[in-house]
Amino acid sequence: MTVETDHDRQISTTPEPQRRSGSIVLVLVIAAAIIASAVTFMTLGRTQAQPYILGLLALLAMIGLFTLFAFAAGIVRFADRSADDPVMRSVTDHAFDGIAVTDIRGQVVYANAAYLALTGAANVQDARPVERVFIGNPDVSEAVFRLLKAAREGKRQQEEVRVATAAGAPGRWLRMRVRPLGLNKREAKSTVWSVADITRDRERQEDVFQELQHAIEYLDHAPCGFFSVNPKGELVYVNATLANWLDHDLAEIGSGGLKLTDIVSGDGASLLTSIVAVPGEVKTEVFDIDLRMRSGKTMPVRLYHKLAFGADGVPGASRTLVISRARDERSDPQRAAEVRFMRFFDHTPMAIATVDRAGTVVRGNARFAKLAQSLSASGAVNKSILAAVSDRDRGLLIAAIAQAAEGQGDIAPVEALLEGARERWGQFFVTAVEEDERETEAAIVYMLETTERRTLENQINQSQKMDMVGQLAGGIAHDFNNVLSAIMMANDFLLNAHKPTDPSFQDIMQIKQNATRAATLVRQLLAFSRRQTLRPQVLHLGDALSDLTMLLRRLIGEKVNFPGVVHGRDLWPVKADVSQFEQVIVNLAVNARDAMLDGGTLTIRTANVPTEEVERSSYKGMPAGDYVRIDVSDTGTGIPADIVEKIFEPFFSTKEVGKGTGLGLSTVYGIVKQTGGFIYVDSELGKGTTFRIFLPRHHQELEVAPDPAIAIAAAKEAEAKPRADLTGQGTILLVEDEEGLRSLNARGLRSRGYTVVEASNGIEAMEVLEEQNGAVDLVVSDVVMPEMDGPTLLKEMRARNPDLKIIFVSGYAEEAFEKSLPENEQFAFLAKPFALSALIAKVKETMGPG
Repeated sequence: MTVETDHDRQISTTPEPQRRSGSIVLVLVIAAAIIASAVTFMTLGRTQAQPYILGLLALLAMIGLFTLFAFAAGIVRFADRSADDPVMRSVTDHAFDGIAVTDIRGQVVYANAAYLALTGAANVQDARPVERVFIGNPDVSEAVFRLLKAAREGKRQQEEVRVATAAGAPGRWLRMRVRPLGLNKREAKSTVWSVADITRDRERQEDVFQELQHAIEYLDHAPCGFFSVNPKGELVYVNATLANWLDHDLAEIGSGGLKLTDIVSGDGASLLTSIVAVPGEVKTEVFDIDLRMRSGKTMPVRLYHKLAFGADGVPGASRTLVISRARDERSDPQRAAEVRFMRFFDHTPMAIATVDRAGTVVRGNARFAKLAQSLSASGAVNKSILAAVSDRDRGLLIAAIAQAAEGQGDIAPVEALLEGARERWGQFFVTAVEEDERETEAAIVYMLETTERRTLENQINQSQKMDMVGQLAGGIAHDFNNVLSAIMMANDFLLNAHKPTDPSFQDIMQIKQNATRAATLVRQLLAFSRRQTLRPQVLHLGDALSDLTMLLRRLIGEKVNFPGVVHGRDLWPVKADVSQFEQVIVNLAVNARDAMLDGGTLTIRTANVPTEEVERSSYKGMPAGDYVRIDVSDTGTGIPADIVEKIFEPFFSTKEVGKGTGLGLSTVYGIVKQTGGFIYVDSELGKGTTFRIFLPRHHQELEVAPDPAIAIAAAKEAEAKPRADLTGQGTILLVEDEEGLRSLNARGLRSRGYTVVEASNGIEAMEVLEEQNGAVDLVVSDVVMPEMDGPTLLKEMRARNPDLKIIFVSGYAEEAFEKSLPENEQFAFLAKPFALSALIAKVKETMGPG
């Protein structure tokens, strides 16, 4: 414990001699005195010693009480041994940096000699806090203010400032720091300031910066170009010479503004990224390529491309020297020829490489480097050309290279499947090299990628096959319709002649049911061949699909999860036959159900597909335009890749015998195509299948709106009509090349009161019309007939009688022959096969009242 006097509170800036805060001798003397007193009191006796003992105790109590008061008043304090540590005090006092400690009021309670020298204090009494030292100096005041604010908040802060000196003398740089003398703001009653002169450090930094500036200036104005590119293909440095050659602004370099592909012409960038990685090595390669200027022009250059690989094989940033060869074309004919050859070699659209007997690439052009990178899953280049070919066809290329190595000529091209995640094809042309070069190079290999060509050929072949099958199906359907029409007409006569109680009535009904089923199959064939009759109308697919939801749930059963239709927002309208569109969705849903026997999920989504998205898509054959897309997806077994192209063919089915006709998807294909849409399938074996249907957007503003008054009048007239009377009078010319069908149709019409004259073809019909002197009220004619077809017959008859009414009957769609008719011709149409009642109703409707 030491007593602090006024002299002790003065600032101490010089080391004091080593001193102790207490004395062991004094302690021993006091202890000896107390023991001696105790012994003396014992010899005096208890009675005589008692007053002395009480006096001694009173004295000790007074001393203790005085000490407590002195400690409370601050006169006496306990000494801090750590604060008085002579080693620490010596280190602080002789530190190179100026150190000062201020109390909570900002007054300096300690300052070392370096602080006095830096702040210009003459002695210890003149020591001032930092803010008072630099008061009035505008270059320092802001920094000091920030330091004071940090000191008040109990934070650490550092500032570097330049202090001006007398005129003509260079300024000084000072680093000022402040920190609280405690663990936190509450404990910090004092603040430690340090001030260091860092002028020499700053001068050294400026010298280094100047040297760096000089080096950059020398590099920028060198007579050759330099650039550096990082592994992402971004240019991180380009010198001024190269930037000037390419007419680029240096400000764009290094800020993500330019990539390697922006300054390299063609596929030359692939050469620079084709260096095979060797961990821990540094490689330098020489490339002759063309650089592309900002204007689009090119200049030939030679690159010395240096690239270092890390221990893990990852490449670092490159160091590339660029030498312009544009002058060589004018000054040196030999160099000019070399430049022209390298341009031909690198810019040809064919991949070219020289290989040794093992297929290792000795040299390749830019197109080959790009192809090799695209075939590698990691983007790295394999030095063997055999790695570009799948295992299935690799032997063919090996044999061709072996033939070239033996000097053989006229080696047949090799068509091979390329390696990679997706199916790609290439054609390899192998030629031999000169005999004296065969030690290092065995053959020259030229390769063209033929993927697009093969895809196009397959599409054309598939389209032609589908068209041929469609024509065949349409022809068969037409003949079947004639037969079915005769069967259904004769069946109607039998039904009219037999009552339900007759024994044969059930047999007749069985005939009718099978005929109807056959008619359904024929309609599916016509749908595939796109020759069925459609009644298109403007549809909002969201509403149409919502109406189908309940039906689809019943069709797919409980094993398949169907969460409903996921509608796109604001779907565009389309124009389609609503019943046929529903048939498309139902067929796809049933197919999906059959692919998920153990359960799964059926998903139907809709979305608008604008023109821009169509242009970016990979769907072949679909012209640009606005479409509405319907996706029907399942999580079933998927479709094997070898039969995907056959699924739309009629009668093709993977189901067991008796469980499908093979017309479901062909019907879907035909309806979508006849509607003007497109359908594509994406399938992965074991994961599921997605059918994507694209229907063209319907622009209602281009359609002439009907007169509302006419529509209301027609509706009222229809409501006012009584039940139709199918009997009538008049002369009907019936033209049909099928004799059996013609006689049945004539019989049915005559049974309703009409006069019927018959003709087997168009020429005979014209003769009959002449015999009747034109007294024919209605012509009912087939479309496809020998010698003169229906459209030709219509033209001839309308030339004689423009008001003649005519009904065409056909197994083909109305649109199939409407294009061959003169514009604005009026006629009625009845699709085969039809029942007797349908024929009579159409005749009555066409002839009108009377």
